[in-house]
Amino acid sequence: MKEKDPRTEARSKGLLIAIPPQKIALFKAIIESYDNLATLRTEDPRRHILKLYFSAECEDEVRGLIESLREKFEIREIEA
Repeated sequence: MKEKDPRTEARSKGLLIAIPPQKIALFKAIIESYDNLATLRTEDPRRHILKLYFSAECEDEVRGLIESLREKFEIREIEA
C-alpha cells in the first residue's frame, strides 16, 4: 500500500455533510460552479452523506459558502 505524502495530506481537507436527497443535484451544481474550489463526492448514498474535498488554502471560502447555503439546503455537518 502506498504511504500518504504528509506534505499533500497537510494541504488537503475534507468536510462531511448531509443534505436531503432532493437537494443534492442543485447543491452539487452550485459547488461545481466555483472553479477549483472543492470536489464533491458521495460518501454514503443511503444516508445522503457527501464529502467535500478542498485545499487548506480554500477552507475559509468553502466554509463561508457552506454557511451561506446551510439553511436553504438543510446542511448538517457530520463529525468524522
